[in-house]
Amino acid sequence: MLLAMDIGNTNTVLGLFEGDEIVQDWRIRTEVHATIDEYGILVHSLFNAHGIQPALVRSIIISCVVPPVLNVVERFCRKYFNLAPLIVGPGIRTGMPILYDNPKEVGADRIVNAVAAYEAFRKAVIVVDFGTATTFDYISDRGEYLGGVITPGIMISCEALFQKASKLPRVEIFAKPLSIIAKNTIASMNAGIVYGYAGLVEGIIKRIRREVNTDLRVVATGGLAPLIAGECPAIEEVDDFLTLKGLKIIFERNQKAQ
Repeated sequence: MLLAMDIGNTNTVLGLFEGDEIVQDWRIRTEVHATIDEYGILVHSLFNAHGIQPALVRSIIISCVVPPVLNVVERFCRKYFNLAPLIVGPGIRTGMPILYDNPKEVGADRIVNAVAAYEAFRKAVIVVDFGTATTFDYISDRGEYLGGVITPGIMISCEALFQKASKLPRVEIFAKPLSIIAKNTIASMNAGIVYGYAGLVEGIIKRIRREVNTDLRVVATGGLAPLIAGECPAIEEVDDFLTLKGLKIIFERNQKAQ
């Protein structure tokens, strides 16, 4: 089995592949101060809950945008799986030209998403990833990563509203608002965040389409992607496992290159 790990600022997503199939996946909080052994206990507990033997994992690939966590997780892999993980970063074979001013600045998750999306559609594509930040990445019809947009994520926006407006409560966004004209404070904030964010996403996609002026697909991923995609006609598809699929593709490309 292949264990794929995507370590984000807020959440870490793990996926177990058997062949081309994701047989199990988990989403856990990213703990910056967790130790090697704490990761070991947590991951082994997740495996045990589904009757999965850790010895079945033969390879590991990791993408990470939280540098302090990467060293700990890499050492965890060596200690608990006796495996040296493949790390997505400079020098790894992605099969995709990165036409950024400084390719090293592009987050590993953005490259992984781009690889998966282009592999799926084989045409120009916009990837919208609803993470701690919301990112928009454009891949050309020749499979080149050309850049994109970074905006504050949905939960960052919610938290900023709570912290900077003293009379507004902290709200959690989980469901579509009942109405755009809300009749209480929490419902008003919910409507503003969801519909406002849908408008932001729709507007940025529209501008990218206008600038590149080519036929393309739009795919979204990330925890809140289904909620916003439901209010954003510009998003044509939601793929919860886009990042995990990209990690598997990159792993296989590096195996073939050996």
